[in-house]
Amino acid sequence: MSKPTAALVFLIAAFSYFLFSPSPKPHYYHTLFLSSPFSDNASIASNLRTLTRRPHVAGSLANAEAASHVLSSFASSSLKPRVAAYKVSLTYPVHRSLSLTPTESSKSIITFSLEQEHLGDNPYADEVTPTFHAYAKSGDVSGPAAYANYGRVEDFAGLNVSGAVVVARYGKIYRGDIVRNAYEAGAVGVVIYTDERDYGGEECFPESRWMPPSGVQVGTVYNGLGDPTTPGWASVDGCERLSEEEVELRGDSPGIPSLPISAADAEVILKSVVGGVGPGPGILNLSYVGKTVLAEIENVIGVIEGGEEPDRYVILGNHRDAWTFGAVDPNSGTAVLLEIAQRLDKLQKRGWKPRRTIILCNWDAEEYALIGSTEWVEDNRQMLASRAVAYLNADCAVSGPGFRASATPQLDDLIKQVAKEVRDPDNTTQSIYESWIRSNNSGVIGRLGSGASDYASFVQHVGVPVVDMLFGGGYPVYHSMYDDFTWMEKFGDPMFHRHVAIASVLGMVALRLADDEFLPFNYTSYASELKKSAEDLEKEMLGHSIDISPLIKSIQDLSTAAQEINIEKEEGVKGALRVRELNDRLMMAERALTDRDGLSGRTWYKHLVYGPSKYDDYGSKSFPGVDDAIDNAKRVKTKASWEHVQHEMWRVSRAIRHASLVLKEAQFFTKAHY
Repeated sequence: MSKPTAALVFLIAAFSYFLFSPSPKPHYYHTLFLSSPFSDNASIASNLRTLTRRPHVAGSLANAEAASHVLSSFASSSLKPRVAAYKVSLTYPVHRSLSLTPTESSKSIITFSLEQEHLGDNPYADEVTPTFHAYAKSGDVSGPAAYANYGRVEDFAGLNVSGAVVVARYGKIYRGDIVRNAYEAGAVGVVIYTDERDYGGEECFPESRWMPPSGVQVGTVYNGLGDPTTPGWASVDGCERLSEEEVELRGDSPGIPSLPISAADAEVILKSVVGGVGPGPGILNLSYVGKTVLAEIENVIGVIEGGEEPDRYVILGNHRDAWTFGAVDPNSGTAVLLEIAQRLDKLQKRGWKPRRTIILCNWDAEEYALIGSTEWVEDNRQMLASRAVAYLNADCAVSGPGFRASATPQLDDLIKQVAKEVRDPDNTTQSIYESWIRSNNSGVIGRLGSGASDYASFVQHVGVPVVDMLFGGGYPVYHSMYDDFTWMEKFGDPMFHRHVAIASVLGMVALRLADDEFLPFNYTSYASELKKSAEDLEKEMLGHSIDISPLIKSIQDLSTAAQEINIEKEEGVKGALRVRELNDRLMMAERALTDRDGLSGRTWYKHLVYGPSKYDDYGSKSFPGVDDAIDNAKRVKTKASWEHVQHEMWRVSRAIRHASLVLKEAQFFTKAHY
């Protein structure tokens, strides 16, 4: 008789435990969740193949079909599925053209096809939407070509682009900020290309992972979040909407036309630029016409109701829509979300019920302006403010080896604890945590102040703790037609083991948040992080009469409050109401870091501690209001501008003090409080 396999031994032991134990503890189910019989990389691969069969831009029939697949998968996983639909403003290309007159005296005009070369054997390549920038301004412009590197503010310093068509490369900042920076510098148009130095290699797809010379990174250039016609409120039936003129007056829409182009086309253009910078003598003629439609988008929601605290929500999310096939961005994350749903279903069939409610969300129209998640958050803002424990995000979940995580700091310890429990898919002799701390990333957890993915509305608008995690990072075929199943199967994750691993980590973080008696938040990490940021700020303020002591004092108060509530958790509190009260303090402390008036000039962003950089929506800033004020003061150099810096310092100090008061036990009726 052959020896039983390890998996069989585990299942026998687990079944015996379940059979003879009257009420298995949450840890038992968490161990099951991580067990090999519960994971299924073949199912992940199958789901990803289905989701990426056709290009599925938001508003398309193919995207609606993908939504149906997610809805069906949620239903088969014993989640209570539903669709939250919204009518939103989306744009599509009608006409695009780009031509180059190499010199003023030249009679030859070079016309660019603006087409990506069909490579491999994808039968649906012809369905890919023509390359464009969503929400780009329609118009016909001509001007000398001027190279502006990555299109950052510093790249335009000393560069005369007035009346020029700027040529910039992707890589350092958000494309919408490139267009805005060019507009503010006086340019009449922008073309943005995928530079081979950043995205290319000796060989390219389909022989290697690198972007082909004809590859184009498409994307949005809108500088706001959510439906442009409903800024700050949900796009529900019969709602108030701004007109196109009112949308333009808000300043989030681009002021000049733009197009994305390939490295091959950019090489031709840059040869016509004197000194590699210009402007000119080559003249670019850019024409773009877009159409705006009111389209229905569908967020697919699945719910597992909690047993003891059904009104406390742990939310996991990922978007579904893609500019093309979207194997990495976003459907590696969708496949992970469906894997988590299937594993949770298996737990339910073995008797598990979460303490708190778990909500799985598959967002739509993220690529346009984080629209699906933003409309849902705006639609449910008050409910989320009172009930949401945390939001966990998976967007480009897998694009290669190497674990990465970003979060609000009270979740740092939890992420590290879970990473120690899951094997590294690329080196199973050690945990993900062990590989992580030995990598170039050194186990560092990033911060989520940017507007790069669907976590933005939760943390920036409501003040919900957030997590984002992935394997890989930047990948060369991003937002191009080559981000398909073949690329993933050959280069991103050939065995789909990284998908299994990220599902294990993300799912376990969710289970701990849903099942732990005391929420696994540690605000001492938050205080330590803010202390470092304040010290950096103090160095920057040398030579300026800015009093930073209120900020330092508020962070010290937060540290003390965090230590005190940790002691309360360790000592334990008796009774369901006392446990609930302590958890509510942990849950609501992040909300206290928001301000209803928001950032100055960017009122939708309510969080005063973490927010996007004013000049790069992909960049995260600590104390963004202070950072904006300092930037302005350094430019205008007036007494009033530096007084505004001090005002912003007081604002963030007050917010942090409020967070420390939320963490503390209620003392309203003691003399010490008064």
